[in-house]
Amino acid sequence: MEIYHGTGPGPITPDGCAVDYYATLTAGGEPGLIHAAVPPGAAILELGAGAGRITRPLLELGHEVVAVDESPEMLAHITGAETVCSPIQSLALPRTFDLVLLMSFVVETADDDLRAAFLDTCRRHVADDGCVILQRKPPEWYDTVRPSERRTGDGGTVRMKDVSRPGPGLLKATMEYVIGERRWTHTFVSRRLDDDRLGRELGRAGLTLSGFLDDDREWVRAVPR
Repeated sequence: MEIYHGTGPGPITPDGCAVDYYATLTAGGEPGLIHAAVPPGAAILELGAGAGRITRPLLELGHEVVAVDESPEMLAHITGAETVCSPIQSLALPRTFDLVLLMSFVVETADDDLRAAFLDTCRRHVADDGCVILQRKPPEWYDTVRPSERRTGDGGTVRMKDVSRPGPGLLKATMEYVIGERRWTHTFVSRRLDDDRLGRELGRAGLTLSGFLDDDREWVRAVPR
């Protein structure tokens, strides 16, 4: 089963993301949420940084950020931060960080071995007194999500379509992004991670689930064991 596939103008990353579309995105409340969960000036390793949507605000909030992505085209959009072009699963930097950040639902890949490698990378790079912050969809979302459409502030359209459930705990869907005459698609398969399963997988990586940053349990905090 193909887990990721992307189409549209411009470069497409190995996990199906459209660089030109991601370069248009801006942050919402995520940087403030992250900033409030770590000490002032914390050193942050951002895994899967993309085009820097979150990197820039974290820099402005006074953090040192090392931004990692496997796409050089994504990283070309980031300024002001050290960038490292590498797959997350094989990253091996000679230092640790106050915070390792893995957001944008990357942890929910349907490839269980790849997710384990992602979590091993998080543990390898977090300081013993630091923390890891993960973003996942609340488990209940997987039970209720349906095709949808919304307009964005720049006049674009975001659609979720072709929603299916190819196996227990799995969701397959295609996101469609339209801005003017440009159209991109991103098809993905992701896995539902309830608290128990996520806790077990964190444990195998040497991490402990220590709480949530929000009432919806979307933002997960973990610490070294």
